Amino acid sequence: QVRVVESGGGLVQPGGSLRLSCAASGSIFSILVMGWYRQVSGTERELVAVITRAGVTTYGDSVKGRFTISRDNTKNTVYLQMNNLRFEDTGVYYCNSFVSVAAGNEAYWGQGTQVTVSS
Repeated sequence: QVRVVESGGGLVQPGGSLRLSCAASGSIFSILVMGWYRQVSGTERELVAVITRAGVTTYGDSVKGRFTISRDNTKNTVYLQMNNLRFEDTGVYYCNSFVSVAAGNEAYWGQGTQVTVSS
């Protein structure tokens, strides 16, 4: 069984910063891709940023230049540094971990962490 746990959300003013963390644990052979998605009530979940095991990153257009994703393979952990936050960054941020397990390659989601940008 694989567990994915996010932390670091909260309330921040526009222009502020937050750092999210996500750790995967369990019977994992290797973590292939980890990343962040966000969802606002009534809309579809959208890509924020993902990173491969080799460190290749992909960002959603709205966060390029403001957010930075990184990972520590020794800790099975991914981080999202969010700078210059805007009102429209508000939402629930979900971590996704695409891993190699005994049954093959599978994707797991965390429970989500709320980020609210408000003055």
